[in-house]
Amino acid sequence: MFRYLVFIFCLFVGIKAGFAQQAPAFTHHTNTHAFTNPGFAGLSEGICINGIVRQQWAGFKDMDGNKVAPETFLITGDAPLRLLKGGVSLTVIQDKLGFEKNVGVQAGYSYHIDLGAATIGIGTAVNFLNRSVDFSKFKPHQTGDPILTTGEQSDMLFDVNIGAFLQVPESYYFGFSVTSLLESKGKALSNTSTSGSFVGDRTFYAVGGYQFVVPWNSAYEFHPAVSVTSNLSSTQINMSGMVVYNNQFWGGVNYRLQESIGVMIGMKVLDLRLGYSYDVNTLGIGVPGSHEISLGYCFKIKADKSTRSYRNTRYL
Repeated sequence: MFRYLVFIFCLFVGIKAGFAQQAPAFTHHTNTHAFTNPGFAGLSEGICINGIVRQQWAGFKDMDGNKVAPETFLITGDAPLRLLKGGVSLTVIQDKLGFEKNVGVQAGYSYHIDLGAATIGIGTAVNFLNRSVDFSKFKPHQTGDPILTTGEQSDMLFDVNIGAFLQVPESYYFGFSVTSLLESKGKALSNTSTSGSFVGDRTFYAVGGYQFVVPWNSAYEFHPAVSVTSNLSSTQINMSGMVVYNNQFWGGVNYRLQESIGVMIGMKVLDLRLGYSYDVNTLGIGVPGSHEISLGYCFKIKADKSTRSYRNTRYL
């Protein structure tokens, strides 16, 4: 019963002005920029495809044995387009929480401005989201109430994302973005005047990261990063630190403020990147840990020679 009540509490924390689920959280947040910030599109040196599978609170079930733990699948792709003086991106995501499922598609464009060693991308994206909830699986205190919605309800929402992303390759980056800017509202969930509805959840992102090369051994690097996510009613902060060896192996930790501590490991073979993380909850309510797998590959595009400089002698 206690675990069931915990789930109900977390479900209602994610509800705002109707059925507006909070943005999904990722331990590998540094690999989700193409999803959270359209300004990032095309800033890599090729066509990059990334995928993340996250199973939060693995094995968590309700009293009837239904799997109600959050599950998220994310695929992003972005590429530079010199003819458009920028880059494009495409994102597909499926996010499940209890009896709610969200399937979204984003298509974005970023205009790039060179600032010496740095490049800033200013972008926008259109966002299509199909949101559905199976109300037949909810168990109200009083059955047969005509006001309560029964069966599965769904609606398609259209919205816009905007963002700016500044990057100095192999050095540092900063980004700020807003997703679901219009906070569009879908159809009512019943015919009553007090009915809720599906709505978008306007979310703000601020990210930053740095690559510090160990002075006495250039084969080792330290990559600290921070990500702040807020919908103005709740705020989530991720702080991570990664030790990278020879740009091939890495390990580190991620701390999600007042929620979890994640251990991350990974490796890179040629241009294929594979990472895994396990989160241990610090909520103090006995929920299981969370698994996350990140996979990425970049098809490098030969670029024109430039005067960019790098602090790490391995990139000279």
